[in-house]
Amino acid sequence: MRFVALCATPLLLAGCTGELSTLDPAGPRAANLATLWWVMLAGSVLLFALVMTMFALAYLRTGWVSRITPAQWIIGGGLVLPIPVLVLLTGTALVLGEQLLPKGDAPMRLQAHAQRWSWQFGFPDGTPMDGQTLHIPAGEPVDIAVTAEDVIHAFWIPRLGGKIDAIPGRTNVIRLEADAPGIYWGQCAEYCGEGHDGMQFRVEAHAPDDFAALMEAGR
Repeated sequence: MRFVALCATPLLLAGCTGELSTLDPAGPRAANLATLWWVMLAGSVLLFALVMTMFALAYLRTGWVSRITPAQWIIGGGLVLPIPVLVLLTGTALVLGEQLLPKGDAPMRLQAHAQRWSWQFGFPDGTPMDGQTLHIPAGEPVDIAVTAEDVIHAFWIPRLGGKIDAIPGRTNVIRLEADAPGIYWGQCAEYCGEGHDGMQFRVEAHAPDDFAALMEAGR
């Protein structure tokens, strides 16, 4: 049984990669989210192990358990055991979540506009980008100003960062960064009607000089 479990583990972990995987980060903000996911998983496993240990003791050591008063169960099992784990998880979430916010000097701001069931992208001066492709410079942060035409959508590039809602009449800003030039994929992450599953888009990260040339050519 152990051999089967060991053999199955690589197959299960193989499902953590892919074009839309949050556990295969390609940027610092996505890496923060992946780290938070693993920390939350570890905390959940630890809490589960603690509960199962107490359950096993109650089942196998009935004499020992009978000497524990209800107040001791409440204080020990309900406070002493879970609180350190929950404090660690909450602290990690606050620290990593703070790093996702668009703070400091404002980088280049690109535009992403959602409508059923497609995306339109633009350079900082408003010049539209061709097709369903968002062009960004690699190795430096960019802000994406996200808007919507009709209903609520959500802008999400799993390997580069978190998601943010695209709401009609509002502009929401998310900061992303790609570690290296390459092709990434994004998806509308808010159900918006029958064409929702087709609202994927392509993200192309360019070397800074190539992106500057592309932006100049688009003017």
